[in-house]
Formats: sequence, structure tokens, C-alpha cells
Amino acid sequence: MRRGRPSDGQVEQWQPRLWAILLGLLAILVYLIAFVVKNDDRIEIDFVFFDSTVSLIWKIVLMLGIGVLGGVLLSQLYRRQRRRAAEPPGGGS
Repeated sequence: MRRGRPSDGQVEQWQPRLWAILLGLLAILVYLIAFVVKNDDRIEIDFVFFDSTVSLIWKIVLMLGIGVLGGVLLSQLYRRQRRRAAEPPGGGS
């Protein structure tokens, strides 16, 4: 297979991989919209110092954000701990 700039005949060719990716992205988008619409119920959240009434989807997004942030922070702590354990005694250099 030739790499580089496609000829005019190749540009006109049907690209199943591109269409599969586009259909997959469209399916994910439709699912996300349906997910948001179905989780639009109002709930009360107690934040210790105050209460708030929000849509369920915002609680889900908040918990997702906290989980991602916690995962990133924990992975960084783990990497730092492994790096320190791998250093030779005396500080390296």
C-alpha cells in the first residue's frame, strides 16, 4: 500500500473505517443525550453546611469528576512513591 498523498481515484473511494467511527461517535452522542434526559429528576444534596436541590445528572457528573480527580491524584502519588523506591540510597546523582 502506498503512503503519502492519495491520488484522485483514492479520494473518491468509500472509507468503511471512517463511517464506522462516525456511526460509533453518533451512537455515543445519542446515548449521552438519552442518559441526560432520563436522569433529569430533581434531588436534594446535603453539602454539610448547606443543602441544594439539583438534577440527578449533576450529581452523577460531580461524582464522576471527583472520581477522575481522585484517580489522577492517587496515580501520581503511586508514581512518586515508586520513583523514590527505585532511587539508589544516598539521593542518586
